[in-house]
Amino acid sequence: MSAPTLHTAHPTDAVERARDAADRESWAEAYALLHAHDLHPSRGLTADDLSVLADAAWWSGHTDESVTARLRSHAAFVAAGDHRGAGLAAWWLHYEYASLGRPAAAAGWLHRARHHLEDLPPCPEQCFLAWTDAEEAEQHGDGAAALAAARRMTRLAVRSASPDLVALSRQAESSVLLANGRRTEALALLDDAMCAVTAGELSGVFTGWLYCLALTQCMEAADFERAVEWTHAAMEWCAPPWTGRPPEPGQETETLAATSVSVSVSGENPFRGVCRAHRVEVLDLLGTWALAEEEARQACREVPVDCLESAAAAFYTSGDVQRRQGRLDEAATSYAHAHELGRIPQPGLALLRLAQGRADAAVAGVDLALACQSDPRHDLLGRARLLAARTEVALAVRDVPGASRAAAELDALAGDVPLLRATADTALGAVALAEARPGPALRLLRQALAGWLALHVPYEAAQVRMLLAAADRTAGDEEAARLELAAARAVFERLGAVPDARRAAALLSGGKRRRLPGGLTAREAEVLRLVAGGGTNKDIAHALVISEHTVSRHLNNIFAKLGIGSRSAATAYAYAHDLL
Repeated sequence: MSAPTLHTAHPTDAVERARDAADRESWAEAYALLHAHDLHPSRGLTADDLSVLADAAWWSGHTDESVTARLRSHAAFVAAGDHRGAGLAAWWLHYEYASLGRPAAAAGWLHRARHHLEDLPPCPEQCFLAWTDAEEAEQHGDGAAALAAARRMTRLAVRSASPDLVALSRQAESSVLLANGRRTEALALLDDAMCAVTAGELSGVFTGWLYCLALTQCMEAADFERAVEWTHAAMEWCAPPWTGRPPEPGQETETLAATSVSVSVSGENPFRGVCRAHRVEVLDLLGTWALAEEEARQACREVPVDCLESAAAAFYTSGDVQRRQGRLDEAATSYAHAHELGRIPQPGLALLRLAQGRADAAVAGVDLALACQSDPRHDLLGRARLLAARTEVALAVRDVPGASRAAAELDALAGDVPLLRATADTALGAVALAEARPGPALRLLRQALAGWLALHVPYEAAQVRMLLAAADRTAGDEEAARLELAAARAVFERLGAVPDARRAAALLSGGKRRRLPGGLTAREAEVLRLVAGGGTNKDIAHALVISEHTVSRHLNNIFAKLGIGSRSAATAYAYAHDLL
């Protein structure tokens, strides 16, 4: 937004118009008016107007100016003897300095905020101190102190009759309850807070805060249904032209993955990149992979410098998509970017190493990530994914007892949370299959498939179908196995999961030809087909997502079984026995 022409306006009129713009949450307009007014040394701004300038500068992306204006507003409140105003300004300086990665300055301003506010009678500004107390107690593992602080915040918020503070206090208390395992109470409070958000009852900054906090909370708690609903609502709220309010009923699109939100320079919303990073993870689970990658790139461009963990999450999810599509080099690059930004890229990196034939690296990576997770209660979904990967990696190296232990921990963690339950049933079913218990394997895997289908998570559902096909064949039901393989292959092909689609196709082909010539295994027959097609060892390794060493081992076995000594002889054999 271009700055309005101000030289003919009376200074007081300009400030009044800026205040009106701030009330309407037209922050670019408020910033332009107050910034121009403040350039004149003879024109002073009150402490309240400096606070508005600080807010407007923050929303407009002028972080340094926001801090400078806030420092001036604090000094003005102190000069006027207004401890409540000074305390709130000090708390905001604590928040902004913490966001900018300056913890010492942040701690100093928090101390000043306490100095201004702690000895006053109960007031709304003390809500922010109570919120900080709750978060600090939670970080130190003191659940009782955290809950006491959150409930103190709620009492102060209700007394203030501020919808903003009441909603934020509900979320704060919800977060503490969830960390203490009181899931039902926690989600009830969170739903209460989000009603105020989606109804448009809150100011812009509190709306943004609550979307970010709630989305993080839902994904960490593996509450996928809420995450889908609120991620969609958050992106609608962030979409330009931004008005500072959620969309009116009926304005929502019908599906989360329907369209990508465009970016506009005017009406910037600082929360957009963070909300988009959450959306990327949801789109990934929903199987909308092309859009997830596109949104991930956009999120990395939009996230503020103080929210780089959101960019790291977007890079990590891109790596997961690329890995499952067989784009292993790209996946390695994405995981490296996530690591550079401070995220441990697990379990994706371990599964990448497994796909590359580096099983030892896969085991070491996922074990280290599990050991480094300080408090699994704060990220149930993250813990569940690590345990699921540990099960898969252990089975790949034939460590069935290790897989069983990981699956058992996952089962205990899951409870009746749908996303976690489907994850646990998948792992338990895979272990039962490895233990040659087809009956329990079929029961668990059918439960897992029903769970994934109910959540509309296609890739994991297709993976379960592959396991079901193996269990069906073990039980002697070839027709059921072929149905599961065909359904899985269709999903893999739609998603672009090339390695999985090829594996499903190979198993279907193997089912038609129950006895392959020369005693070949299904994998050896697949390698032979690729040799006959002119593929080098490197080509075959890339196509099957295995190492070149493994390809060489398969070729040695093929040559020994067929009594041949060259690739040309192998090609001739493939043609002669209709293996193409």
